Amino acid sequence: MKIDIISVVPDLLTSPFSHSIMKRAADKGLLQVNIINLRQYTTYARAQVDDYQFGGGAGMVLMMEPLVNAVEALQQQTSYDEVIYLTPDGETFNQPMANQLSLKNNLLMICGHYKGIDQRFRDHFVTKEISIGDYVLSGGELAAAVLTDAIGRLIPGVLNDESSALTDSFQDNLLAPPVYTRPENFRGWTIPNVLKSGNHQLIDQWRYEQALERTKTRRPDLLDE
Repeated sequence: MKIDIISVVPDLLTSPFSHSIMKRAADKGLLQVNIINLRQYTTYARAQVDDYQFGGGAGMVLMMEPLVNAVEALQQQTSYDEVIYLTPDGETFNQPMANQLSLKNNLLMICGHYKGIDQRFRDHFVTKEISIGDYVLSGGELAAAVLTDAIGRLIPGVLNDESSALTDSFQDNLLAPPVYTRPENFRGWTIPNVLKSGNHQLIDQWRYEQALERTKTRRPDLLDE
């Protein structure tokens, strides 16, 4: 899979893809992430990419021309399955959406900044608008990192144990059950006996019951879905 990310501040995205699972995915040749500096595609002086809003109001807006220049140049090299704009008023990102996007080959993400981007670009170039939650960030870079991580770890071969992703929270509309590791006894705090039983059917049933109870308590809305 290839993910291209257009950003005004590309340095913000250097670290998230240089470590841990995302780095291993890149090293294996399973995930290619390219960070594109929007300022390289502007014709304005001093690499300007934003301007004041028509009609007045606080906050600057990313202009059409640099965005269009960047996307059209990239589209000459890559056919994108989705052009994604990260925005607070987009569809809320969730695990089913991550699953769906992980099946794509090429994704392009646009990181908003300042007050957002010109609506005409959204109307004519963006195919999917995504929010990672009901709050506002300084830009879309952190949201793009969240999407890339959530999507990338689902690509077959990225995780050492592919079944791990299938038992994550939200995969079946349940939160994950509690997990334990060594030592078996720490300061008198012990693990549930069922996990030492060796009876995998019994363990699976216990985990399901725990996941169901945790979901009822913490996220009952998931059960409604």
